[in-house]
Amino acid sequence: MSTYCPKCKTHTEHEVTLYKSGKRRSLSEGQRRYNRKNLGYGSTRKPEQKRFAKTTKKQLLKLKCKKCGYTIYRLGIRLKKLEITEVAK
Repeated sequence: MSTYCPKCKTHTEHEVTLYKSGKRRSLSEGQRRYNRKNLGYGSTRKPEQKRFAKTTKKQLLKLKCKKCGYTIYRLGIRLKKLEITEVAK
């Protein structure tokens, strides 16, 4: 995909992949705070969602510049299925 690279300051070819989130860290500050607030006799601190409003999620695209290797993340559109194909030159 050809798009703007802020490091090269010009349009270059980019490698497109789908973003995948990393493994959650159980000892991170946010997770420790969440676990501490959930302790006790009561139920969870946030109500459970009864029905889903959205049927799809916005796909996050990871664009890596082929010239300098700089990575940009671009929020995609709502899709049920994302297919990244190889384009022959």
